[in-house]
Amino acid sequence: MNPTLGFDPIRPWLAPYAPRAAAMAASLARGAGVAAVLSGQGADIALPTGPLRFAPPDAAPPGEAYEAFIFRTAQVPTRDNLHDFFNGLAWLHFPHAKRRLNALQAAEIARAGIGATRGPLRDALTLFDENGAVLDAPQALWAALLARDWQRLFVRARALWREARLLVFGHALLEKLVAPRKSLTAHVLWAPGALRSIAIEDAAIAAALEPAHLAGKPFAPLPVLGVPGWWPANEAPDFYDDATVFRPPRSPRH
Repeated sequence: MNPTLGFDPIRPWLAPYAPRAAAMAASLARGAGVAAVLSGQGADIALPTGPLRFAPPDAAPPGEAYEAFIFRTAQVPTRDNLHDFFNGLAWLHFPHAKRRLNALQAAEIARAGIGATRGPLRDALTLFDENGAVLDAPQALWAALLARDWQRLFVRARALWREARLLVFGHALLEKLVAPRKSLTAHVLWAPGALRSIAIEDAAIAAALEPAHLAGKPFAPLPVLGVPGWWPANEAPDFYDDATVFRPPRSPRH
C-alpha cells in the first residue's frame, strides 16, 4: 500500500512535513515499505543507543513495551500504514522532541512498569504524541482559548491570527485530518516565540516537555478547522456557533 495516497501537501496543517513526504512518495509508490523509506531519511538522527532506524512492526520481543524497545535499540517498529507514516515524519522533522517524549516514557516504564493504566505523566506524553499541537500566538489569543471564548478567539480577534502559528505535532491527528471533520480537536501547548524555524521549534517543543509542567495538564482543546485560513467554511462567523464542536466553558463545581 502507498500511505501517501491520503497525503495532500497543500493542506496548511501538513505544510511543515510536505517537502520530506513528497521526497518519499515516489519510493512508496513503487512498493517500498514505510520502514525502509523512513530509515533512508533518518540516518543522521541519533538516539542514546545509536542512529534512528524504523524496523518491522514485529521487531520488539514479546512482552517488551513499545517505548522501552525504542529507547533500548533506537528502532521504531513501523507498520505499512498512514498512522505509522505520520509518526515517522514526526520523528524525522522533530527528532529532539520525539526523543524527549520517548526518554520520558521509557523512564516511567522503568520506574513503574506496565500496568492497567499509564499514570498521569505517561497519559500526558501519549496525548501530546498522538494528538498534540503547539501554538505560537499572542497572549490574548491564548487567554481566549483557555476561556473557550470562541467568538473572541476566532471572530473579534481574528486579525491577531496573522501573528500566530499552529503546528500539528500529533501523528494520530495528522492521520485523522486526511479526511477533515469539523470536530477534530488538538490538545494544544502554548509556546510563544517557539515556531520561528525548524531547529528552534524542535528544541522549544522538547524543552516544553517537562514532567512537572505536563502533570499540570497544560493542554487546551482547539478544534483545528476553526483556525483562520485552515478551512474555507470558517470564513462565515456562524461556523463557530456549533456548540457540539466549539463547546462552552465548563461550569465551576460547587
